[in-house]
Amino acid sequence: MNHLFQYLQSECREELLHGILPYWMGRMVDVEQGGFYGRIDGKDRLHTDADKGGILNARILWTFSSAYLIQPDPTYLQMATRAYEYSVRYFFDKEYGGTFWLLSADGSPVDTKKQIYSQAFFIYALTEYYKASGNEEALDKAKELFQLIEKYSLDTDRNGYLEAYSRDWKLLEDLRLSEKDENDAKTMNTHLHILEAYTNLYRVWKEEALEKALKGLITVFTDKIISSGGHLILFFDENWVPNDHIHSYGHDIEAAWLLYEAAGVLGDTGILEKVRNLTVQIAELTVREGLQADGSLIYEKDTKSRHVDRDRHWWPQAEAVVGFVYTWKLTADPIWLERAVGVWHYIKQHIVDHTHGEWFWSIREGSVNTDDDKAGFWKCPYHNGRMCLEVLHMKE
Repeated sequence: MNHLFQYLQSECREELLHGILPYWMGRMVDVEQGGFYGRIDGKDRLHTDADKGGILNARILWTFSSAYLIQPDPTYLQMATRAYEYSVRYFFDKEYGGTFWLLSADGSPVDTKKQIYSQAFFIYALTEYYKASGNEEALDKAKELFQLIEKYSLDTDRNGYLEAYSRDWKLLEDLRLSEKDENDAKTMNTHLHILEAYTNLYRVWKEEALEKALKGLITVFTDKIISSGGHLILFFDENWVPNDHIHSYGHDIEAAWLLYEAAGVLGDTGILEKVRNLTVQIAELTVREGLQADGSLIYEKDTKSRHVDRDRHWWPQAEAVVGFVYTWKLTADPIWLERAVGVWHYIKQHIVDHTHGEWFWSIREGSVNTDDDKAGFWKCPYHNGRMCLEVLHMKE
């Protein structure tokens, strides 16, 4: 028995069941207008009139569905069903298919664009809800979204997926996922979460077209997105010409384990061995450049300006725990498990809000950042919840 791994599993179970999930059940259920509220700010103040993002709701759906599969508490399935029913009623476009980007607090569409990143998250979540509930309609909707992505977003000439469309599926000029992103035709981030979504869907639907798409995505990562130095290239034009100047340490380690997971679900031994080596290479690079003496992971480096963002955002810490545990499993080197526990200790000491629950957005210059949300469009029970769930799923 590995006592350090048992300790980490125990800590993750405690944090998930008694920290993360109760916060979302107790604070974010919108009893007046349905579904879940759109925002709690960094000072833990609820904004009942905040808009409701598709990504937030998809991630809530995934988290509670996945939690129910680990711990079959009927309350978790009830939360997942709440998220599912609200999403089907309000986020799904009955006329053109796909899901809206943003709703008002009362459920009215605010932004009807079809961002492929968001479509992918709904595939991921609907599949997990099907696994938890057996609801065939949820699986059918996941399949529909897969077919829409393949129909409209897939670049059949140059491979990969284009970023964003209008409500009626016309390619947009502004393709950005957020204001901080480059306005490029293809991005690592969207491809990563299509990969994640297709991996989950392939677990329950061994469709030939899906198998081909999943294999194509893995090839895109190995041949285009992962640079020769081992970092992920974040932005490309439609011809895969890179716009490469950001090293994002959280995305590096997140992609390392998601890519290995995808290869494992696909089941191609040749691809699996190639990806295994890449996973270890990326993890080693992440440690070498991003891991700090206090156990934490810094955010990113701009290679043009040489500026290093040393903020400790919540999500790269969570991804580092999972990525390092995966690397421990792949290498059998105990240093990786020790690193994972070290990151967890940093999270527990600095990122977890032990007073109100959930996690703070980041640590900035040694202090808690309360300017950014505790819950909101991008701050969901996903990275931290998934960290706990992935650790709990693993066998020694």
